[in-house]
Amino acid sequence: MKRYNVFALAREAARYHSGWERAWASPQPKKHYDVIIVGAGGHGLATAYYLGKNFGITNVAVIEKGWLGGGNTGRNTTIIRSNYLQDPSAAIYEKSRSLYETMSQDLNYNVMFSPRGVIMLAQTEHEVRGYKRTAQANALQGVATEFIGPEKVKQLVPIIRLEGPRYPVLGGLWQARGGTARHDAVAWGYARACSDMGMDIIQKCEVTGVQQEGGRVTGVQTTKGDIGCNKLGVVVAGHSGVLADMAGFRLPLESVALQALVSEPIKPCMDVVVMANTVHGYMSQSDKGEMVIGGGTDAGNNYTQRGSFHHVEETVSALVETFPMISRLKMLRQWGGIVDVTGDRSPILSKTPVEGMFINAGWGTGGFKAIPGSGWAMAELMAKGHSPLTEEFSMFRFREGKFIDESVAAGVAH
Repeated sequence: MKRYNVFALAREAARYHSGWERAWASPQPKKHYDVIIVGAGGHGLATAYYLGKNFGITNVAVIEKGWLGGGNTGRNTTIIRSNYLQDPSAAIYEKSRSLYETMSQDLNYNVMFSPRGVIMLAQTEHEVRGYKRTAQANALQGVATEFIGPEKVKQLVPIIRLEGPRYPVLGGLWQARGGTARHDAVAWGYARACSDMGMDIIQKCEVTGVQQEGGRVTGVQTTKGDIGCNKLGVVVAGHSGVLADMAGFRLPLESVALQALVSEPIKPCMDVVVMANTVHGYMSQSDKGEMVIGGGTDAGNNYTQRGSFHHVEETVSALVETFPMISRLKMLRQWGGIVDVTGDRSPILSKTPVEGMFINAGWGTGGFKAIPGSGWAMAELMAKGHSPLTEEFSMFRFREGKFIDESVAAGVAH
């Protein structure tokens, strides 16, 4: 694989970009692999990458029923932060945030990581107390956050209205090293690195069954034939329950749609990410000038990937209270993604009742920010049978009552 650098860019510009290689190969599946990862989104590709980089396991296939990065990885709003309350959550999200900082160099692929900072607004006294508690917990966890007053919020976000008609801004939880990255580039960068290590990325290949023998996984049935494996990792977000059902067990989660939209592009006016949980919305500005807007999940369980006008109305009307200037913008496009949500709003990274089968699910609305940390932890779990980052996130914690309650820190649709 040729390295990307300024000299390669200049050379290809001189010859009309005729010499670029394909970023990753598209092979036909082999009969057997050491490891199969189902799901070629960010989490699945990151798992494969760290299996190769950290443990030298490269006889790996990443299987995707659609196109690479076409699920939630390509449909999220790109926010990266680690200001979670519980220790296990803070550990894996902070690991992820730190990996994002060096990802472009590690992958030799520009993922456009932008540590612009994230503010979670406090608009009620209850939120003030909650965020001060989180800031103190983060200090003990080694996560750099601070609670700031409304004057500092206004300084960081000049377009904000502090004296909102229903909920004034009383302060916010500020993480200066949070930010955003280019979602597609994260998937493409991992895919390119995996392919360079000799891994097979197989698109348009749907898994239709999980093969077992004596309680141990032996392979999968797909639309491109049966493929054998020694270990199987299932990383399919909103369809996690479907794959678990194929293997004969149930997961304690539900799938719902999460919607987002972007406005027409405008001149730069906001260089941080703002989450407003009380009015139920969040917003940032993309490099192209679009205001990237999202809110909460749909009320009912579903598998739709479409937007709906009533949800746009709810989210935008809430944000207009805090950012009056956006009332004059036109919507450019909207979309939906399928997220899988657990009862305690924390993920599942776990062994399963089927020996040799592992599950990575339940990220709910916070999956993008966790991609590298999730991949690192899942690779360690699959290679070694245990990982300090995954110990608390077993699927069996619900049976034992060992919940990791992040319903508040998960915020609005994160």
